[in-house]
Amino acid sequence: MRSKSLLTRKLLEKHACDLTFFPGVETWFKRINAYADNLGIELKHYVISSGLREMIHASKIGSEFDYIWASGFMYDDNGKAIWPALAVNYTTKTQYLFRINKGVYNSYANEAINSFTPDHKRAVPFPNIIYLGDGDTDVPSMKMMMHQGGKSIAVYDPEQKAKKEQECKRLQLQSRVNYYAEAYYNEGSQLDLIIKDILQHTAESY
Repeated sequence: MRSKSLLTRKLLEKHACDLTFFPGVETWFKRINAYADNLGIELKHYVISSGLREMIHASKIGSEFDYIWASGFMYDDNGKAIWPALAVNYTTKTQYLFRINKGVYNSYANEAINSFTPDHKRAVPFPNIIYLGDGDTDVPSMKMMMHQGGKSIAVYDPEQKAKKEQECKRLQLQSRVNYYAEAYYNEGSQLDLIIKDILQHTAESY
């Protein structure tokens, strides 16, 4: 009889080692942080994902993020997953943008999220947020960012360019995304230039 496998924190962290990234991702943070620093901008990075937080945290780039909101489990004392702790979907993703906006770095302080905070007292103004999305669950958040004065960029797998580029172009025509680009994070790529241009305009506005 085949033994029953267990879903554990260690198993998820082990699988994180197998994650592969789009070209340029692993060197992206150091380069873009340095570019922002030269402009006098303090750049922070966050993840809002329907994926598993344990795998994101344990990945090669997990330490680059200031905070990670993602789906995850509750574990027993032996590290065995016993219950879903948090599920992130297209609706809840917008909530976490407000948490970044107000500086509420958790998933439970709902009173702080719902309380009124003047725009000038918010931790990260929406116009200073750049949202990168690569899936259907990101569309509401990208649309909200445009409404709030921020910037949204739809990125897509270069190997699926024929299909994904048309989908992204449609989103832009529907005013649900500001920009779209292939998921190349290398220096000098279209995505790299778009983000640097946004950072440049942000620096000039202050």
